Amino acid sequence: MKNGVENGYYHEITPAGFGIAIKAGKILFSKQSEFQKVEIFESESSLGRVLTLDDLMMTTEGDEYHYHEMISHVPMINHKNPESVLVIGGGDGGTVREVLKHNTVKRVVLCEIDGMVIDACKEFLPGISCGLSDPRVEILVQDAIEYIKDKKNEFDIVLIDSTDPMGPGEGLFTEEFYTNVKNSLKEGGIVAAQSESPFVNKEEIKKMYALLKKVFPICETYTSNIPTYPGGYWAWAFCSQTVKPLSYFDEARCEEITKTCKIYNKDYHLARFALPNYLQKLL
Repeated sequence: MKNGVENGYYHEITPAGFGIAIKAGKILFSKQSEFQKVEIFESESSLGRVLTLDDLMMTTEGDEYHYHEMISHVPMINHKNPESVLVIGGGDGGTVREVLKHNTVKRVVLCEIDGMVIDACKEFLPGISCGLSDPRVEILVQDAIEYIKDKKNEFDIVLIDSTDPMGPGEGLFTEEFYTNVKNSLKEGGIVAAQSESPFVNKEEIKKMYALLKKVFPICETYTSNIPTYPGGYWAWAFCSQTVKPLSYFDEARCEEITKTCKIYNKDYHLARFALPNYLQKLL
């Protein structure tokens, strides 16, 4: 069975041989960009609208906060004063929306290679993309691999909200790219990068963390559940030259952020770095 919408259902089968099915309704947007197939459809489920790229699940209205709150708030609360933030990928706008909740933020750069993703999400996923019109946000439709090459000491936080290590996202999983990301950080800067499913993508995770640990002296993993992602369980890499996870925690900002969140709170944050045995062995 191939991935995508067929016979009234969206199917995604993982390389591990299992997956999800969502009852699909009307297809709202379906076009082939220069890079990938971009599709948004109504689901006849509690998940609402669904965004897929090349027939792979990216986000749903029903559970997107599980991903966007985790990639954003864990590193942001661990930084004393995050003013300048770079989001790589993330064309749906959900990560930008969460970043803007922090009252310290003065500038957010969204660097997304595929402008069609941004335009489609602005039109059909306004609840996710709503932050993209904020005056603090600069949207760049270009290749982050090129953009980051000459950036030095510019960002407090870099969030790598990329697709999987294939297609247009492939070049974002290299030692050279991670080195350039490191160089773009200000002193005390932090990187958070989505790092796949610990349950489904074991080999990919091993390779990715091996590269990250070559570049960053501090490289830790945190995890959370995402109902519609392969295996329902996801990981992010927390990387820095000088800042350890949980070494600083902005209590006041956390309290304010928590009021706006569906999953994020202090206790949940503090528990995210506790890893199951099999993942500890894998890393």
